Amino acid sequence: ALMMVLKAGATSTLDIIPGIKQRLIATKDQLPGQLRANLLGAQSISVRGAIAGVAFEGVLAAALTSIMILLFLGSWRSTLIIAISIPLSVFGAIICLSAVGETLNIMTLGGLALAVGILVDDATVTIENINYHLEHGMEVEPAILEGARQIATPAFVTLLCICIVFVPMFFLTGVSRFLFVPMALSVMFAMTWSFILSRTLVPTMAKYLLHPHPHDENGNPLPPPESRNPLVLFQRAFEKRFERVRDVYHGLLQMALGHRKVFVIGFLGFVGVSFLLVPFLGRNFFPSVDTGQILIHVRTQIGTRVEETANKLADIQKVIRQVIPSDKIETMADNIGMPISGINLTYNNTGASGPQDGDIQIKLKEDHKPTEEYVRE
Repeated sequence: ALMMVLKAGATSTLDIIPGIKQRLIATKDQLPGQLRANLLGAQSISVRGAIAGVAFEGVLAAALTSIMILLFLGSWRSTLIIAISIPLSVFGAIICLSAVGETLNIMTLGGLALAVGILVDDATVTIENINYHLEHGMEVEPAILEGARQIATPAFVTLLCICIVFVPMFFLTGVSRFLFVPMALSVMFAMTWSFILSRTLVPTMAKYLLHPHPHDENGNPLPPPESRNPLVLFQRAFEKRFERVRDVYHGLLQMALGHRKVFVIGFLGFVGVSFLLVPFLGRNFFPSVDTGQILIHVRTQIGTRVEETANKLADIQKVIRQVIPSDKIETMADNIGMPISGINLTYNNTGASGPQDGDIQIKLKEDHKPTEEYVRE
């Protein structure tokens, strides 16, 4: 027997699934000992996978940005400022999503994951520009005010350019609007908060954490003091090698400007050749999350009796158990024929239209190998 549970209203899927599990535990003593009740196809796995994806993207962005700041600026203080601004931008976006009635779901979390990679830019550029003025002899507060003022307009224009990309989604209708407007809002809110924090929090923290760089009486920067700190030595060695790379790039840039026609033709040719990779690109309506669940739709010949369809699906299940080891299958059930009511048919998206149709639902145990490999086999 299959029982479908549908959520109503704005209740979170993550709240409903534990409640169902508690009900199963509470009623277990009242059921016959031979009856086994399992969850099949819990959607909370997808939501938790999306949350884990956003968390991973956030940590990865913070780590890579921190490494970049440490290598190029050699300042753990600047690194700390940027690392703090990343989660605050995400939290600000969540507050705005809640204010407009959105929830944390696959699309809003996907939007936040998309924004994490670019919301570090505002804070990074602000800190880098402040350090530029500190290196040229300015005191901390004037360096902060001048550095923030210089990038205010470019950062705001960048914010508008990113947000404008998502404006067409608000003109969609139907299912497309329902799906993609929350994602657009997530990105736009996160980017807006990133810009606000780069105007407020980042300069304020810079005021308390950054220090003026040593200079001589004429305002020229003094050479850095000797240090035996391995991290400092590594950063200085990296800086010297990066200067060489920048000199090489400068030469290549001059060569490209001196041979503009050749460069443009070569560049366009490279872009054209890159389209050969299109057949190898994956195409998904939703990002794939390995939930350990497989749904197979089976259709026999039109007019097949439900008993014969059941025999066919039994044979298919035997083949499935040859592909997937039995100790990796937690539950496998088939649902054959027409649903028992029109209401159930409303929520059936597999195309079951008569006794010749059947759905096989498989739930794998947690230690299974990638679900996509089983599906491919």
